[in-house]
Amino acid sequence: MADVLGSVLIGAVATPLRDWTVEVADDAAGLAAYHRLRHDVFVAEQGLFAGSDRDDVDDDPRTVVLVARTSSGDVLGGVRIGPVVEPDVGWWHGGRLAVRPDARRTAGLGGALVRAACAHAERLGALRFEATVQAANVALFLRLGWRPVGDVAVAGHPHVAMRWPVDRFAAQARATKGALGALLAGLHLGGPGFVGDDGAPVPGTDVVAACDAIVPSLVERDPAWAGWCGVLVNVNDLAAMGAEPLGLLDAVGARDASFAARVISGLRAAATAWDVPVLGGHTQFGVPAALSVTALGRAAQPVPAGGGRAGDVVSLTADLGGGWRPGHTGRQWDSTSIRRTPELRAMGGMVARTAPAAAKDVSMAGVVGTLGMLAEASGCGAVLDVAAVPTPAGATTADWLGCFPGFAMLTADGTDRPVADAGPAVSAACGELVPGAGVALRWPDGAVTTAVPASVTGLGPADGRTQP
Repeated sequence: MADVLGSVLIGAVATPLRDWTVEVADDAAGLAAYHRLRHDVFVAEQGLFAGSDRDDVDDDPRTVVLVARTSSGDVLGGVRIGPVVEPDVGWWHGGRLAVRPDARRTAGLGGALVRAACAHAERLGALRFEATVQAANVALFLRLGWRPVGDVAVAGHPHVAMRWPVDRFAAQARATKGALGALLAGLHLGGPGFVGDDGAPVPGTDVVAACDAIVPSLVERDPAWAGWCGVLVNVNDLAAMGAEPLGLLDAVGARDASFAARVISGLRAAATAWDVPVLGGHTQFGVPAALSVTALGRAAQPVPAGGGRAGDVVSLTADLGGGWRPGHTGRQWDSTSIRRTPELRAMGGMVARTAPAAAKDVSMAGVVGTLGMLAEASGCGAVLDVAAVPTPAGATTADWLGCFPGFAMLTADGTDRPVADAGPAVSAACGELVPGAGVALRWPDGAVTTAVPASVTGLGPADGRTQP
């Protein structure tokens, strides 16, 4: 299956064309024009293929064609993109970029098609986006930010395999956790052996405390769900440390009693579902929407996030039931609201029953960012096997690895230590801790790409070592 992305050809033209836009070709006429153009360029003009350049990628219903089209409907150029494997795990290829001879001096047309291909592939879930580029056009792709991977031959002609740097997870980690190291410097959080954990052991006791604030925009937009999440994230924090929940304290800010009642209704429903009492709290009226919840639990031997070591197996235990919360598709997965109390408690006790070397609740940093936090606290880097991650059918790999997943726990432990049963949640070994820093993604062909290039929080290892 040959890919020749990169044939932005140079030829004589009388007048540059300016009236064009790049769009998805979802009509028969646009697709037919694109295929005719490909034949003219790759078969008739370049002689790369004999008879036809069509292949299996064209027959894959997941393939998307983008074209540069004038306002009158003429197709000046096009490119195709699509996933490489089934099921789609976020590995995508671009190919068959062709530009009409009379449009080859139109300023920016070829580059616009490449940029549109990158943006559209990322929007559809690409975490690894590659192409084989004709040697003469490598400079164009380098200017657009692509990186060479290696030399290849396509139809006997020299090409360069190139990769677009997808920084989705690195950007998410920076936005959600990147400022913490400098911000919290000098506070000595968690006590010896506990840095960047989901909760904090109270010195001299077996009590573990956790606290989370809900994003104010979520409280304003979906108050009952915010109340539910206030309990959810806190009991998950306790669960990640192997702690049994004792009770909750809440602080609610609301414009009036009616709005506060909606927040508290969600909090009450969740407290009932997990069978955790609300011990007290504070309510303030006449203020912008706000919610924070504190949870108290008990654990004789709390499980740290920083207990892992290079060579430990990374497992993900996640509840794949449910679906996207309405209004939060791609960002918040809701499995917990469909679960009964015994199911919620069974999932919540998994870490305590497993007693792994390290554990962490998947937070708003997503699976990848949270794994980076666990690895950082352990003084390591991490590699995640993309195709081995338990993923619900209703989510793309990219969305699942970056969303708040309801219930999901990352654990790290020796190769001979299985994960305990977690009720309706499923577990799978899907990576390992490695020397270094950051998080890499390993793909079905064995290739490894960078997801997070360095430490996530800057808080450093739990044992005080300097992370590489």
